Amino acid sequence: MSFGQGKIWMDGAFVDWADANCHVMSHVVHYGSGVFEGLRCYDRQDAGPGIFRLQDHVKRLYDSATIYRMEIPYTPAEFAQAIVDTVKVNGLRSCYIRPVVYRGLGSMGVNPLNCPVRSAIAAWNWGKYLGDEAMENGVSVCVSSWRRAAPNTFPALAKANGNYLNSQLIKMEALQNGYDEGIALDSHGYVSEGSGENIFLVRGGVIYTPPSSASILPGITRHCVFTLARELDIRIEQHEIPREMLYVADEVFFSGTAAEVTPVSHIDGVKIGNGKRGPVTERIQSEFFRIIEGKCKDRYAWFTPVA
Repeated sequence: MSFGQGKIWMDGAFVDWADANCHVMSHVVHYGSGVFEGLRCYDRQDAGPGIFRLQDHVKRLYDSATIYRMEIPYTPAEFAQAIVDTVKVNGLRSCYIRPVVYRGLGSMGVNPLNCPVRSAIAAWNWGKYLGDEAMENGVSVCVSSWRRAAPNTFPALAKANGNYLNSQLIKMEALQNGYDEGIALDSHGYVSEGSGENIFLVRGGVIYTPPSSASILPGITRHCVFTLARELDIRIEQHEIPREMLYVADEVFFSGTAAEVTPVSHIDGVKIGNGKRGPVTERIQSEFFRIIEGKCKDRYAWFTPVA
């Protein structure tokens, strides 16, 4: 199922993709008042289709909605089942899934409280976010001139629609300057994250990553990296990371639902390590893909089967 085809779950019912509309005067159109998630379903060897870390994504969706005082009119269990059903009704075995909860048509003005909370779930086939070749050869990135919002401005813990205006600026600047992706600094000038990915660097065999206080979204794949690093006996630490530490790192890699585990080859034209995937990144990436492809046991119960 390609983008733009199939069925979309909207407020409890399935509709054709072309009919999954919201009114132009909906609050979300004018004020960005929505929260969302991105999940993947993988067609695992022998085990069949399974949604990766479904419950964790649903929990974060509800947490994001709570921060913005949006009461989702379904229980988390009902919403999780709707995600599974969306994959099933579209006959998909491997796909990307996008649930969104947003303020619909009610009243105009910044105050959102008189606008109904609406929800939708779509699913479609989507390959490697940063390209298949990037998985081994890495991507070229730049440090963006756009910074992440300071604490107590936009809540970084919420995966909110409006937050991604900042991400768009970072991504467009990178692409227009010939890079694959951009890295944002936080309001204090320390490394934060990519436009849609968490970032890790390796130096002296130790993995470092920015803490939650660096205006990052605490990613679910980021948590997987922590879990796998500890299992592989690789030391991993959260620290404030100055920009210049990126240039002298032995390895740098991104993580994210869309990006999975993607190495970085160059930053601002500086070659990182050997200019492609390094050995620590490869160990993390290899084990991650062994799990998601079903080549080993789902020992962390990360998958929800799609029967």
